[in-house]
Amino acid sequence: MKKVTETTAAPGSKISKGFLPDVKVPSSLPPEPVVIADMANLFGVTHRTLHFYEEKKILSSRRMGLMRIYSHQDVRRMAVINLLRDIGVAVAVIQEIMGKLDHAPSQEAADDIFQTALETRKRELTLEISTVHRQIDQISNLMDVSDETYPEPVYDTVSNLTEQEKYCLELMAEGYSSTRLSRTLGMSADELSGLEEGLLGKFGVNNRFQVVAKALTMGIIEH
Repeated sequence: MKKVTETTAAPGSKISKGFLPDVKVPSSLPPEPVVIADMANLFGVTHRTLHFYEEKKILSSRRMGLMRIYSHQDVRRMAVINLLRDIGVAVAVIQEIMGKLDHAPSQEAADDIFQTALETRKRELTLEISTVHRQIDQISNLMDVSDETYPEPVYDTVSNLTEQEKYCLELMAEGYSSTRLSRTLGMSADELSGLEEGLLGKFGVNNRFQVVAKALTMGIIEH
């Protein structure tokens, strides 16, 4: 029988498991120990992503021989991390949240910490939506000033969009993070970056918010 040894996010450090909020874990949970390939498949991430989380001290693993393995508690921890990433929480903020959860004295305290994090992110997204609406108004005003200039490029842009680009725009409008976009579209990070660059070029804008705002204004996607 192979010896199981503990590995951590950083040499000499150990992540306290603490209390975790009640977050849904994948239904097809394999028995312990969970090997890294299964862990990656459960959450639709790469091995590199799991290594990155360990480097950031928000996830830990053990070794059984040459294999990297995880416990069911690690899976539950990853479920929290993955949910936070899906709603666009930055890794640095996730580090703070997981640190607080590690020191939560009770389940109730852990749930309160998580709810506070969700409320904070909701406020941030509300501000971002306000920014998008303001940009839509700015674009609408510009289009009203130069009606004779915009119609032809608009139709050209619509006709040149691929089905994949239209689908990507719809997901962007729903607030999908880059990680979630990659997983939903079945693309690597580099492929997604290329797709987004193409959209920026076709719409003649500088960022994702402007792409969504212009697509909404043109009627390419719906609110």
